[in-house]
Amino acid sequence: MKNQNTPFAREGYPFIGGCALVTVVFALFGWGCLTTIALALTLFTAWFFRNPERVTPPGEKRVVAPADGKVIFVGTVNEPRCGDLPVSKISIFMNVFNVHVNRVPVSGTVVDRFYNAGSFLNAALDKASLENEQAGLVVQTDAGQQVMFVQIAGLIARRIVTYPAVGERLVRGQRYGLIRFGSRVDIYLPPGSSVQARLGDLTVAGETVLGELP
Repeated sequence: MKNQNTPFAREGYPFIGGCALVTVVFALFGWGCLTTIALALTLFTAWFFRNPERVTPPGEKRVVAPADGKVIFVGTVNEPRCGDLPVSKISIFMNVFNVHVNRVPVSGTVVDRFYNAGSFLNAALDKASLENEQAGLVVQTDAGQQVMFVQIAGLIARRIVTYPAVGERLVRGQRYGLIRFGSRVDIYLPPGSSVQARLGDLTVAGETVLGELP
C-alpha cells in the first residue's frame, strides 16, 4: 500500500509542490510579503502531510489507535454492521495539527469495505457518525473476531482515502489511508473487549493502546 516508507503522504505532494511553486514565482517577482506568506503555507502543508514512523507495541490482542487526536467518545452502542450484540465504540477527533495518516488497529483480513456519501457536519458532533460522509473497513482477526473502523469526513475535510480492498491482509500499525484537513475515526470493538481509552485521552496512531480483544 501507499505511504509505507515516505516522509510525506503521497497525496500531499501536489499541494506541497503547488505551494512551493507559488512561493518561487513570488520570490522571482520580488514580492517579499507574499513570498513569506506562500513559504509559510508551503511549510504548513508539508507539515500537515507528514508521515512519521511509529513503533507499535507487541501483543496481537491489543487494539492500537487508528488516528492521532483526542478521544471524544467511549461507550457501548448498537451497530448493525457489527452484529446483534452491543459493541464498544471509541471515537478519535483529529484537528488540522494532527498527523492525518491513519493506521490499522488490529491484524487480520478485510472482510467488508463500505462508503457512504453524506453531510460535512462538525466531526466532533455525535451525529457525525450517522450523517457525515464516511468510509469503513471490517477486519477479521485470525481468532475470528471482527473489528470495524470508520473514517468520517468533517466540516473542512472533503477527501477520505482508504487503500485496502476486501480480502487483503493487514498488519496492526500499518498505514491504510488518510483524511484531508481534520476529521475523526470511529472504531468498534467486539463484545467482551477490554476498553482502556478514556474521554480526553490524546492518541498516537499505531502506538496508543485503546483496549484488548477478548
